[in-house]
Amino acid sequence: MKKIKLSLLGLFLIAITISCNQQQDNKMINNFSIDVSLSEEEIAEGILTPEILWKFGRIGEVQISKDGKNIIYTISNYSLELNKGFTHIYKIPINNGKPTALTSGKFSCFNPRWINNDEQIAFISTEEGVPQIFIMNSDGSDKQKISEVESGINSFEFAPDQDKLLFCSDVKIDKTPADIYPDLPEVNVIIAEDLMYRHWNAWHDYAYSHIFVANYDNNTLTNVSDIMEGEAYDAPLSPYFDNTEITWSPDGKYIAYTCKKMSRFQYALSTDSDIYLYNTETEETKNITEGMLGYDKYPVFSNNMEFIAWQSMQTPGYESDKNRLMIMNLITEEKEDLTRNFDQNVSHLVWSKDDNFIYFISGYHARHQIYKIDKNNRSVTQITNGDHDYSYFDLFGEDSIIANKMSIKQATEIYIVDNEGSETQLTHTNQHIYDNIEMADFQEKWVTTSDGKQMLVWLILPPNFDSTAQYPAILYCQGGPQSAVSQFWSYRWNFQIMASNGYVVIAPNRRGLPSFGHEWNAQISGDYGGQNMKDYLTAVDEMKKLSFIDEDRIGAVGASYGGFSVFWLAGHHEGRFKAFISHCGMFNLESQYAATEEMFFVNHDLGGAYWEKDNQVAMNSYANSPHRFVDKWDTPILIISGMYDFRIPYTESIQAFNAARLNGVESKLLIFPEETHFVLKPQNSILWQREFKAWLDKYLK
Repeated sequence: MKKIKLSLLGLFLIAITISCNQQQDNKMINNFSIDVSLSEEEIAEGILTPEILWKFGRIGEVQISKDGKNIIYTISNYSLELNKGFTHIYKIPINNGKPTALTSGKFSCFNPRWINNDEQIAFISTEEGVPQIFIMNSDGSDKQKISEVESGINSFEFAPDQDKLLFCSDVKIDKTPADIYPDLPEVNVIIAEDLMYRHWNAWHDYAYSHIFVANYDNNTLTNVSDIMEGEAYDAPLSPYFDNTEITWSPDGKYIAYTCKKMSRFQYALSTDSDIYLYNTETEETKNITEGMLGYDKYPVFSNNMEFIAWQSMQTPGYESDKNRLMIMNLITEEKEDLTRNFDQNVSHLVWSKDDNFIYFISGYHARHQIYKIDKNNRSVTQITNGDHDYSYFDLFGEDSIIANKMSIKQATEIYIVDNEGSETQLTHTNQHIYDNIEMADFQEKWVTTSDGKQMLVWLILPPNFDSTAQYPAILYCQGGPQSAVSQFWSYRWNFQIMASNGYVVIAPNRRGLPSFGHEWNAQISGDYGGQNMKDYLTAVDEMKKLSFIDEDRIGAVGASYGGFSVFWLAGHHEGRFKAFISHCGMFNLESQYAATEEMFFVNHDLGGAYWEKDNQVAMNSYANSPHRFVDKWDTPILIISGMYDFRIPYTESIQAFNAARLNGVESKLLIFPEETHFVLKPQNSILWQREFKAWLDKYLK
């Protein structure tokens, strides 16, 4: 199966039990011991290490029971020994309860849903290999399989009255080479006649994710039908296959879903996804966003069925445009941008019970909070405050919110939030880790940029920080390029580990990052190597004035656009840095343009193709390509990539390494043959972290 959509971007993890004090213990699963406790040596050292990071329980999808008394959610953990992991389902009472594991084993269980008045839970399990829908009692007993779909189930959702359900499954439509040449059944070749023959981390496999509808009665699925029969399109959209792009109407009559119904050539060039309404009674499908040429995604019906809301981007081809909150009257079909006077993005839309408000998440100054907007007068109210990122929430009871929250100092946990923003932590999944290690603290700094604007810079300080000492520092260059350096917790580029290695981390919210207004976010497009690089240099120059940062021991690190930033800085830093690390970075913008898959991205951000000689924006982009300045490289550089990275192909990193060596620059190359844009396998990740630390230590310590 290629399109199993797990919570938090598809983490495949091993579940563990939770003891009565919500700390995690070892558990024997099929005679395999999953060790999540800290060793005596780890406790004695008292700081976060890569090995400890892989012992974290990772909270995923959360669902509230209909009566508002219990929550089911997923916890995931990896096994270093197996070098892979699984996800399992847990339940916890909302009122000061203790968590209980409902599933366990060397397989994954996910997509949990309450059914039958909270008496049962439906979920997807890989216990028998191919993912299928199972049901169990709310205490985890009496598990039964209710689906038998040959290609497996990627996700599912019950209709409100639970007499129907929709599910997503892959449907083979295109001919394979073996279909074309039946006398060569073992042939192994990619044959492409159009674009999008690969996307992010996978070759096109001649199949598409389709939405199916089925009747549900007495634990049986009947009258199964493909509502996209014969269509060579994915719903949900590739490459994330996010099941929240699909929703039922409250009356169960309609399914609203997101799709880009265009040829693969057009798909590569366009962000024009649309919202479609499928009538389950007439079997008719209607495009309700026709003529809106940017991304339109994540539809949500109002409870009274008068309106539908969704996230919408206005600019064609611009994947990081402002996410607007659009609503449409389902009777008059009149559309309105509720956030036209709100200079922030919106995500995760939830209607209030009375339909007068829409709740959402938005970033402001590198923190993601919960807001609500009055549908009638468009006034916006911020509900939560503080140094954190909310990533998910839902409403329950009269005025309460259940939400997932993370920060630079804490991985995701579940919180109860009232309508005034007061928070109560419900889960303590990793408390046994926090109790035994010192977490790095951070500071908020604002600096004046070279063009006179104010820029937020996070400083993450080593554990047990001593302001009278001097520390080496690393400039963290963000990817995206339009992704905020917010209060996120990452299991790859983790600020805590960087700081625990003994470094002050300088993390600027440079030009091109959201949560500082549309103008700040949009400036970077067509200006790679421009103002945002000046922002990086400003951040370093200002922070090295601090007495505790040793200005002679500063490095720069980054991935994706951050990797590009490192390559660019290597040719322009004028001695500021003593070491570089670039992961999956763009090195030669001309080869990157011709080798990437989502052409709309490079067309918008670079301004166009390198052969468009009269296109001044594009010509400026290519003139600032890092490969043109390799003759100025003079600083040791570690270069890393994955061979299944189709967004920024690994050949970019190979070019950079070869150029560095040919120019006599001390350098090192790590290529992971089975990894993608991200290093996800536990042992590979730990090796990555060890090499990362060793390279910086060699030149900065």
